[in-house]
Amino acid sequence: MPESLDELHGPTQGIVEFSLHMVWSGMTSYDMSKPRQRMGLYRTVLHEGLRDDLPRYLDRDLLLQLWPVLRTLVGRTVRAVWEDAFPQLAYRTRAAA
Repeated sequence: MPESLDELHGPTQGIVEFSLHMVWSGMTSYDMSKPRQRMGLYRTVLHEGLRDDLPRYLDRDLLLQLWPVLRTLVGRTVRAVWEDAFPQLAYRTRAAA
């Protein structure tokens, strides 16, 4: 986990290519202009990403924007870990409700 969401400076546009340790089957590139692909990229990174992958692939503002829906697409453990570490994610969810 990053110490702060401010460490997350990943791409917000263009095509993002994953390395094999992230995705060994299925999609290996994601078009950030397509909402479903963008959501899929974030879900994959949250589940499969290593510490160094988080700032490389995730963007703070985009994570905050996507979180109210994204939190329903990740497992309970991932959701709890991220919301416990970063209360602004849980707050964002309550504000969106």
